[in-house]
Amino acid sequence: MDVVTVGDVMIDVRVDSDGLEEGGDVHGRVLVRPGGSAANAAVWAAEAGATSRVHARIGSDVAGALLRDELIARGVEPALAIDQTAETGTMLVVHEPRERSMVADRGAGGRLSPDDLPERLEAGAVLVSGYTLLFEPTSAAGIAALERAHARFVAVDAASWPMIRSFGVERFLDACAPATLLLANEREAEELTGRRDVDAVDELSRRFPVVCVKQGDEGALMSWEGLVIRNATDAVVEKDSTGAGDAFNGVLLASLAAGRSPGDALATACRAGARVAASYETWPERPRPAQDEEPSGRRRR
Repeated sequence: MDVVTVGDVMIDVRVDSDGLEEGGDVHGRVLVRPGGSAANAAVWAAEAGATSRVHARIGSDVAGALLRDELIARGVEPALAIDQTAETGTMLVVHEPRERSMVADRGAGGRLSPDDLPERLEAGAVLVSGYTLLFEPTSAAGIAALERAHARFVAVDAASWPMIRSFGVERFLDACAPATLLLANEREAEELTGRRDVDAVDELSRRFPVVCVKQGDEGALMSWEGLVIRNATDAVVEKDSTGAGDAFNGVLLASLAAGRSPGDALATACRAGARVAASYETWPERPRPAQDEEPSGRRRR
């Protein structure tokens, strides 16, 4: 196995409206799509050509069954514990002019435990979601995943600066001790170090052999065993950045696990993140069945 991820598999619901009316009805656009940080990263790792597996917990409901089928369709092995009493997690994001509101119901995902994970997580790269580590009910599962990882790259995504602040910086860094690669955005890196840009990367590199700080439309910074690499991205018209960081993570780890150079892996990961930000989809297009193609490669009418 090339890439193994541990964390959330959820349903994402995006709502776009010119404005909500309390107690009233309005027209808008509602988009339901698969999501969850661990699922997103695993799918994009598969898109990059890696074999991938995701460990998570879902409900015994329609949403969970659909997510499992979609993961399989994207080439991801779903190692999903089934919760008989909790529903599959859902994230609601409401977009209004100049405002974005979010409601997270982690559902069954909020019950992920060490018992849901194998005794060894063997792969070229293992990624543990910071959401799992930073959420008290699932923190033990995140720590267990790191301790059970047997991989060249054992990665953690910092996930959320408010959650880091609530959890405690030193406590989080101590929990990440088995990790060899830290992924964070600029705000998370600043929360962890009190510094910005290269200074934040340098500080984090004292603890982690490899550090990646995602900088949105400016690209990303990587410290690879002390060598700082900067990669800029081509400008895109952003539609929805949800899941862009997860795509970056999955493609970066897939590329590193395949033996690509740090600079090449970083550039490829930045392109994947930009691809997500420029669309309303968090996952790549679903592969078309082989029977839909003629021998010449042309699609059947």
